[in-house]
Amino acid sequence: MKKGVRIIIKGMVQGVGFRYYVHHSARRHYLKGWVKNLPDGRVETVAEGDEEELREFVKEVKKGSRFSHVDEAQVEWLSYTNEFHNFQITD
Repeated sequence: MKKGVRIIIKGMVQGVGFRYYVHHSARRHYLKGWVKNLPDGRVETVAEGDEEELREFVKEVKKGSRFSHVDEAQVEWLSYTNEFHNFQITD
């Protein structure tokens, strides 16, 4: 089943390659959407795809890369919209 997810990540997640980590994870799980830095130091991502792949993606985002430290990840499950063509890093 296709679903969507929005995650707001708080911690040491800017300036450490975290968006590239999220991008790589999303591509590995065949997800579409985006990831971006927020002005307050958090990172936001929206992804769509197969529900099982999304669940694995959420686990990886919560864990973070070896260079980052995730303190908190707010996860909001969304309906599938099919609005994305790929997964990209945005400003």
